[in-house]
Amino acid sequence: MRFQIGNIVRVIDEAIEGEIVNISAQAITIRTIDDFDFEFQPHEIVVIKENQKELSKFSDINNPLLQDKLKESTTKKSLFKRDKNEVILEVDLHMEQLVPSTRNLDTFDILNYQLRHAKGKLECAIDKRISKIIFIHGVGDGILKKELLGLLKRYPVRFTDASFKKYGYGATEVSL
Repeated sequence: MRFQIGNIVRVIDEAIEGEIVNISAQAITIRTIDDFDFEFQPHEIVVIKENQKELSKFSDINNPLLQDKLKESTTKKSLFKRDKNEVILEVDLHMEQLVPSTRNLDTFDILNYQLRHAKGKLECAIDKRISKIIFIHGVGDGILKKELLGLLKRYPVRFTDASFKKYGYGATEVSL
């Protein structure tokens, strides 16, 4: 199969999808929607979509490629929960929930990505005046929880351990 820069591809044995940004003799570089670059061999990837520019060339509404594009619909699960007329934002900080693969990422990169995600959600909740956020960080070694609490101390919020019955020891509840 002939690959071109701009092709949208998926990795065969992993949940990684992205756009080809570089083709060299050694590997093909793919950039995911989260701006992570991964390198793969040509036999490890497959083209799944035509470039959007190619689709725009079709003016016929009955074109199969255009029909497939129109049929695609994505439904996102809401992150918001309602509890007694109170809106609660639930944010899962487990890395497998945030990116398709942690390949080529070390623990420092993972921790920084999780903290940036938490900071973004916290600032969004403050802007939208959401009264509570539940950060699900897991138990593990406690490093993410410690860093998350350090981040929360820089904001005018109150935080405690979330409901043990619902989350165990792996979550922190933040009241704005």
